[in-house]
Amino acid sequence: MHTRTIITFIVSFIIISLSFLSLSANDQDLLGQARKIFGSLPEVMPAEKNPITPEKVKLGKILFYETRISIDGTVSCARCHPIGLYGADGLKKSIGNNCKINPRNAPTIFNAAAQIAAHWIGNRTGVEDQARQSVIGPAAFGMPSYEAVEKRLIQLGYTNLFKAAFHGVRNPVTVDNFAQALGCFERTLVTPAPFDAYIKGDTRALTEPQKRGLKTFIQIGCGSCHSGAYFGGQTYQKFGVSEPYWKYTKSAAIDAGRFEVTKQESDKYVFKIPVLRNIEKTPPYFHDGSVDDLARAVWIMGKTQTDAALTDSQVKELVSFLKSLTGVISEQVLIIPLLP
Repeated sequence: MHTRTIITFIVSFIIISLSFLSLSANDQDLLGQARKIFGSLPEVMPAEKNPITPEKVKLGKILFYETRISIDGTVSCARCHPIGLYGADGLKKSIGNNCKINPRNAPTIFNAAAQIAAHWIGNRTGVEDQARQSVIGPAAFGMPSYEAVEKRLIQLGYTNLFKAAFHGVRNPVTVDNFAQALGCFERTLVTPAPFDAYIKGDTRALTEPQKRGLKTFIQIGCGSCHSGAYFGGQTYQKFGVSEPYWKYTKSAAIDAGRFEVTKQESDKYVFKIPVLRNIEKTPPYFHDGSVDDLARAVWIMGKTQTDAALTDSQVKELVSFLKSLTGVISEQVLIIPLLP
C-alpha cells in the first residue's frame, strides 16, 4: 500500500510537470508569478493554541446558531455571518441585539481564521477572541457578563457537549471554551475555488479573461496587499493612499479606522486588508458597506490605492478574475445542527 501511494504521487507529479512544460511561455510566466504571490489554500486554518478536534468543531457549529445566549434571544453568530450567504449578511452594517447597529460591515468568516487579527481595525486578536468578546458586545449579543453566558449555557443543557469537547476539565462550560469551540469550527471554513485548481497546474480552470484579469491584478500592484492563499488579511493599509476614500465611496461618515485602537496619527484611515475570496458573493463592500457594486469597488481601489484610472476593460477582467475566487461551501457545513 505504501509503495502504491508513492507510485501514485510520482505519476501525479510527472503529469503536473509535463502539463506545466506544455504551456506557452506566457502561461508559464503567469502561473509562476501567481504561485509565488498567492500559493495554495490549506484544508483547514490551524492554531497552535487551539488544536482542531471533531468534538470542538461539532460543539462550535452548534453554538454558532445559538440565539438564547443573547440578551434579547435573537442574536447568534449566524445572524451576522449566515453560512448560505457565504458568511456575510449583505447589510451595510450588521444589526445586533434590540436592533442596535454595529459600527462596521460584517466581513465573511470563510477563509478568515488565519488573518493577523479579527475586525476591520484589528481590535480582536483572532477568531477566538472575537467570539469571546462578542457575547458581551453592546451591539452584538449584549449579555451583561461572561458569568451570565456560562450560567445560560448550563441551563440550556450544553454541559455534556462541553465535556465531550474538553476532556478531563472539571468545569468545562466556560466562555473561554465557548470561544475555542467556535474558533475550531471557523478554522474549518475553507472554500477551494477554481483559482486553486489553476495554482495546482490546471490552467483550464481559469478562462482567458480571468487570466488577463489575474495578470492585471499582479501588474498594477493589487497582489502587494492582497497576497497569500487568502488574498489578504495579513497586513494593514491606509484606505486612500492616493486620495481620500470618502471622495469616491460617498461614505455617510468618515471612519478613522485603526486609529481608534492605537491612537497613533499614522493609523488614521488604516484598516486590515480584507480577504478577497468569495468577494463576488459578499457585497456590500468596504468597512462601511458603502459600495454595492463589485466593479465600482474595484475601480475605487485602483484610484485610491494606486492612482490608476482603470479602463472599463480592465475592470471587467479584474472582476472576472475575482469570480475565480468564489469557492464551494461543503454540504456538511451547510447543514444546520439541532440545538440542545
